[in-house]
Order: sequence, then C-alpha cells, then structure tokens
Amino acid sequence: MKTEPEWLHKQTIGSLNWLSKASYYPYTNWLNSLLQQYLCLNDPRLEQTILGMKFPNPLGLAAGFDKDGIAANIWHNFGFGFAELGTVTYHPQPGNPPPRLFRLPLDQAALNRMGFNNSGAVAMAARLTEAKQHLIHPVPIPIGINLGKSKITSLELAAQDYLESFRLLKDLGDYFVVNVSSPNTPGLRSLQDAAMLNQILDGIQQENTAKKPIFVKIAPDLEWEAISDIIALVKTYQIAGLIATNTTISREGLKTQIIEKTGKSPQEEAGGISGKPVRDRSTEVIRFIYQQTQGQMPIIGVGGIFTAQDAWEKITAGACLVQTYTGWIYEGPIMVRRILAGLLTKLEENGLTSISQAIGMGNR
Repeated sequence: MKTEPEWLHKQTIGSLNWLSKASYYPYTNWLNSLLQQYLCLNDPRLEQTILGMKFPNPLGLAAGFDKDGIAANIWHNFGFGFAELGTVTYHPQPGNPPPRLFRLPLDQAALNRMGFNNSGAVAMAARLTEAKQHLIHPVPIPIGINLGKSKITSLELAAQDYLESFRLLKDLGDYFVVNVSSPNTPGLRSLQDAAMLNQILDGIQQENTAKKPIFVKIAPDLEWEAISDIIALVKTYQIAGLIATNTTISREGLKTQIIEKTGKSPQEEAGGISGKPVRDRSTEVIRFIYQQTQGQMPIIGVGGIFTAQDAWEKITAGACLVQTYTGWIYEGPIMVRRILAGLLTKLEENGLTSISQAIGMGNR
C-alpha cells in the first residue's frame, strides 16, 4: 500500500494499452480469453436492455480510470457490463499539480484532486476511431463517454466547450455524460445550477441528431431542491437519466487523521472523496430521484460499491445500473465476478428471475 497511487495508475494504464493492442491480433488474443475465463460471469438473469443498449450485466467501470479511452475495447474482458471513458475535455490539459491522489485505507476511500487531466477530445476521437478499425469483433458492452469543461474555458463559454467535445465524439460512444459535479475544476459545480445546465443541455441535444442517450452526473452534496430542479431540466430536454453521484467534498465521519504524503488532515486537503464514505449518501440520492420520477428515469448509481450488498442496495433503491472505481482499486479485478455472483444469490433469495425486477424494489 506504500506505492504512489498515481504512478501505479499510470503503470496499469500502460499495461492495458499493451493488452488492448494485443487484442487486435488473433495470435495474442489468448491473453484476453484468459481474463474472460477468470474474471467474467455471464448469466441471462443479469442482462438488461436500457435505452436501446444491451447490458450483459449491471456493473460498470466508472469514469476517471480510463480517461483517454486507452482500453475501450477490452473492458468487457474484466467482467464489466459497460464502461465509461473520460472525463475528457475539449482542450488537452495536465490537471492539477501533484500530489493529487491519496489513499485513505482506514476509510476504504480515496481523495483526489486530479483536475480532469486528459489528452483532449481530438486525441480521444483519434484513438477510438483507430481502435474501431482494428477490432475483429464489435465491443460487446456499451461504452459511455464522460464530458467535462476545460479549465481554461470560462464558465460563460462552458456550453460551447461541452458542445465541441460532443461534436468530435458523438459517433464513438454509446451514451454520453455531462459531468458538472467534479469538485476539482474551479466553478464547475455551479454549472449544476438550472440556468447554466439549461444552456449546456440545449446545445448538446440540438447537435444530438443520432439521439444518443445523454446522462447528467450530479454531486452528492446537492440540496434536495437543487436535485428536483435538475430532474425538471432533464425531463425538459429529454435527457436519458442521471448518474448519482460524483465524489463528495464532505469530510464528515472520516477515520483518517493525517495523510502521510502531505502531513495534513483530509480536512485541510482540497479534492473529492470517493469510496465507502460516499456510499450511503449516493444511495439516498438514488432513492430520492427514483421516488421523484416514479421510477421512470434511468439512474446509474455510483459511490462506495465494494460488495454485492452495496450494489444491491443501490439497485433496490432505484438504480438500473451501478458503477465502481475505488472499490475495484482496493479489491482487485476479481471483485466484478464476486459482485455478480452475489447479485445472482440475491435474486434467488428474493424469488426474482431478472435483475430488472429488483430495480426500486426497496421503495415498494
């Protein structure tokens, strides 16, 4: 656990890049077949078709891990039912100065202030286009693309910034996410305000001639009234649904007193907290959205998923799909298969034959 987390992430992405390129050639693809054998669990009870997309299972990789779409064509080999790339911005940017990613093992959490470090929308579009040309078979899971605002773009021009990214990538993702909830880009969360979000969604939907599903990712720290305003906007612009939630700026209940790398407390460090500390709040937000929309709006639940029980709580609160990132880092790749096996057990215990029957069950 002493390894510098961002260095480890870079090494992992490098390995995934190699593995991804190996998948272009049949004679090296035995490696990906091996991953599938050990990490995947396929069962028709876990399958769903949502917004015209077929999900082999409800557990996806959250945005933030594969920022540049390096491994877009191999995430299914790790057992995921879908994967979300990004966050990508229109302008390439280095992100915030390091150190900017910290483990909080006592809390099973991470604190990050990465600041949307990525190669930009042009580079992602080129990479995904090249990957598509090399594919022997189509990627069997939906691939989402998470869009953020470039740091150098003023808040007044944010709508245009999101639009330019969408324009470049609109043919390369199965669904898209408007990320207005990261705490690590100055002023970004103010775009969750109804008037600002209105402009962003209006521009993207006018460009969205192929009617790709668009989601909005919200913060766990919003008041109920603000979430209600966003729900109203989402309905106005026929947005597909909401992702609940991003990282939290709350430091309530943390066991970690001092971050070893900086010698400061989490309270003194900027950034968002992911993992277990955000689990219960994100589930509350999911439940609120489900109840406010009478279960008519697709919700992707994310925040603190380490076990099948964590995923089940979000699904029964109203999420049709769930995502993991921090849990996957702590638990390792076998976690996906373990969670899916646990969800099948939950279905059996509750006399259900499909995961879709469990959605929102806790509200009935």
